[in-house]
Amino acid sequence: MLYQFYEFQRSLMSPFSIWAEAAARSLTMPGSAFSRVPGAERLAAGYELFHRLGKDYTKPEFGIHSVTAHGHEVPVVQLQSLGLPFCNLLRMKRYTDDPQTIADLKEDPVVLIVAPLSGHHSTLLRDTVRTMLPEHKVYITDWIDARMIPAAAGPFGLDDYVDYIETFIRHIGAKNLHVMAVCQPVVPVLAAISLMAARGEETPASLTLMGGPVDARVSATGVNDLATTRSMRWFSANLVHPVPMHYPGAGRRVYPGFMQHAGFMAMNPRRHVSSHWDFYKQLIAGDLEDADAHRRFYDEYNAVLDMPGEYYLDTVRVVFKDHLLPRGEWFVDDERVDPTAITDTRLLTIEGEYDDISGLGQTRAAHELCTALPESSRQHYEVPKAGHYGIFSGRRWRNQVYPEVRQFIRTT
Repeated sequence: MLYQFYEFQRSLMSPFSIWAEAAARSLTMPGSAFSRVPGAERLAAGYELFHRLGKDYTKPEFGIHSVTAHGHEVPVVQLQSLGLPFCNLLRMKRYTDDPQTIADLKEDPVVLIVAPLSGHHSTLLRDTVRTMLPEHKVYITDWIDARMIPAAAGPFGLDDYVDYIETFIRHIGAKNLHVMAVCQPVVPVLAAISLMAARGEETPASLTLMGGPVDARVSATGVNDLATTRSMRWFSANLVHPVPMHYPGAGRRVYPGFMQHAGFMAMNPRRHVSSHWDFYKQLIAGDLEDADAHRRFYDEYNAVLDMPGEYYLDTVRVVFKDHLLPRGEWFVDDERVDPTAITDTRLLTIEGEYDDISGLGQTRAAHELCTALPESSRQHYEVPKAGHYGIFSGRRWRNQVYPEVRQFIRTT
């Protein structure tokens, strides 16, 4: 009933949120008589803050329409390269009619960015994609909100996730492909490439694992603590709920996005309260640039999706409770996941010094599993003073992490 109660509450808030937005506009619109009311700035700021706290946040767009590549500005078109029931494989295709630029673009390395299926949309990696595009051919996984997937599509578990990654790699072509897994997917991506290697299939040229729980026993965080203090029965009974009737996925059991979002907010409540208070003061002061930066961040941060219940419970069990990958006891469709089978895929692991989601050492643990790779094929980079999001978004990503990734790919 929790999901239904949330939807009821949201439907009650919606008219007030819409009214607050209209009121804020009427108090700030040039030429409006209401804008001359004493205290209009404070009233407008309060109404907009109320609107943003109560509104429904939809999936954002990548909004990447052009980049500068090889000295030329080239348009970028988002294409669906492959569509599966639970995920679309997108390609950010660069276009030009200049012969030399075409030749240069063709020589750029091919990169598959595997976005996390952990509550946010793939657009959370917008900065990652935008930074990679000038010098790489970029594909990215775009996971679909589970509440929008009809129950007739069947269940989707962690094993299915691994199979999807294998399918995407084969679709693009493993030869000369460079795979980047950000956060949650480091485990299933490492598993997919391990299984492909064990079967004798061609594997990608390189694998970059960024801030993910390869071995969640190392430097446990609050995320790990929850998994170890609750039973699987508790997770199934309290965190997995059926989708309400008015969605295409009605009846499908999911881990709702609003619950994951509440968990994110609870990890740093003071920071979020302070951020919203600063936003209110920025609006009053007319600091439009900082206010707009707040809007952009929370438009992304507050837009969440539901995860298939089977996948969520599998992840809790396999990754955070039983630690099957580092223990060598994980079987996917009766095949044991054995990272020692990887011999031809170079490995780069990246961690943030202040990561409070995947603690230091959890990602680096991949090197202890991929023992068949020589030292010359393995690298690790710890990003000084970086939190979880800083390793793939923002100034530290662009100025510190990306140069390391770029160099690693080009020396493969």
